[in-house]
Amino acid sequence: MINIRNATLDDARELLDIYAPYIEKTAITFEYDVPTLDEFRERISQISNSYPYLVASDNGRIIGYAYASEFKARAAYQWSVETSIYLDMEERHHGVGKTLYTELEKQLKSKGILNMNACITYMDEADEYLPLDSIHFHETMGFARCAHFHQIGYKFNRWYDMIWMEKLIGNHCNKGDKR
Repeated sequence: MINIRNATLDDARELLDIYAPYIEKTAITFEYDVPTLDEFRERISQISNSYPYLVASDNGRIIGYAYASEFKARAAYQWSVETSIYLDMEERHHGVGKTLYTELEKQLKSKGILNMNACITYMDEADEYLPLDSIHFHETMGFARCAHFHQIGYKFNRWYDMIWMEKLIGNHCNKGDKR
């Protein structure tokens, strides 16, 4: 049974262990170096102060995490977030991502967020560093492609594109000045 809960700083080691292979073995993230445990704890702390940072566990073992972060620092963007999700490499394609993103969306709606945005590495064809799973996952979660940047990230001695996908999750009526 998958349990979803808020991340704590005590989860940092397990979350970093999930994230590190994405840095070292994939182009899914454009980060080159694995952050230190202290740096990763600080990331969790900073994000958790304002946005949901969720972990999925199975029998007490963390198998994935998802979070939302600030889309842009300007006040006019306060109703939009960037979302991220990372699963244990052995836990992909088992429904954990859907469970995490469903709860993330629910929590974001309750905070008055209207737009979920995802930045995804892209190539026309998958290669050994980039499966195209993320695009398909986001499409099944109701996201649509909205921007395509060509040859924007360089990793593993090759150039990768980036696409942005969005999902509108609320009513875009006149919101006033603050959420």
